[in-house]
Amino acid sequence: MPKRDYYEVLGVKRKATAAEIKSAYRKLARKYHPDVNSASDAAEKFREATEAYEVLSDKTKRRTYDEFGHAGLQSGFPGAGGQAGPAAARTYTWSSGAGVDLGDIFGQAGGQGLAGMSLEEILQALGGRGRGRPRGRQAKPKRGADVEYHLTLEFLQAARGVTTSIRFQHEKGGSGTINVKIPPGVREGSKVRVRGKGQQAPGGAGDLYIITHVREHPYFRRVGNDVYVDLPISAGEAVLGAKVDVPTIDGMTTVSIPAGTSGSRRLRLRERGIPSADDSARGDQYVQVKIVVPSSVSEKGAELMRRFDASEKYDPRANVPWKK
Repeated sequence: MPKRDYYEVLGVKRKATAAEIKSAYRKLARKYHPDVNSASDAAEKFREATEAYEVLSDKTKRRTYDEFGHAGLQSGFPGAGGQAGPAAARTYTWSSGAGVDLGDIFGQAGGQGLAGMSLEEILQALGGRGRGRPRGRQAKPKRGADVEYHLTLEFLQAARGVTTSIRFQHEKGGSGTINVKIPPGVREGSKVRVRGKGQQAPGGAGDLYIITHVREHPYFRRVGNDVYVDLPISAGEAVLGAKVDVPTIDGMTTVSIPAGTSGSRRLRLRERGIPSADDSARGDQYVQVKIVVPSSVSEKGAELMRRFDASEKYDPRANVPWKK
């Protein structure tokens, strides 16, 4: 079968620069090298691309090829300048088990047949090893497997962060106890990575991944990084206003209930919510007001309420949607 045009092989134009030729060859070499491509025609395409590059990267050979074609590169051809063609190059063998002859790559003694690319350089570019004769790639020792550990936290531990000890069994026997720091803001299903605490292996230890689970809190609720808590107040506190103590994840604080507060009102405490695990802005806490009235009142209390209703005329249903 006649040889293909070298420019066509590399996919470059006849006026391509040396840099464009080199770049095109490297892409093809990485694609078709038998160590990374198991296709039946990979070795042939690799050899074809290498032969084309050896010629087109050499100014003298390229000039001869442009003028006389493949025939000009044959040994003894008048235009070849007395140089042997690619078939006469010194032979190097890639010893990774792929059985690929690299004689077409290194066209001159000393491994300088690729326009100044040394034997070491081209082997490194293809993923092999240099320094002296080419050698097969050494298998890198495998790293140990990663390990998962499921840890259940209280709501406030997850919100504030905690340092705790965990004890876990290794698959290959034995157990271990380590102290781990859980950062503030983890939630249900968060993963906390502890480097180098997985399974041991010659290539290094794997990592430990702690999967967090969070118990519900008696009165705090989490929505994103915001915290919600219900605050019961009396009818008098709602009408007249008051200062009331409320819990936060940092402890108790005092909030002001404005006079005339309705039962649907929500008070915001800025940046009193849960810290973000990625150190971004902290969430807020929302105090949801719940007006609680007594289930029964004394006769005196009932009379006072009747007098209040009589003196403070207002319609609580004035703006309900079914009246519009």
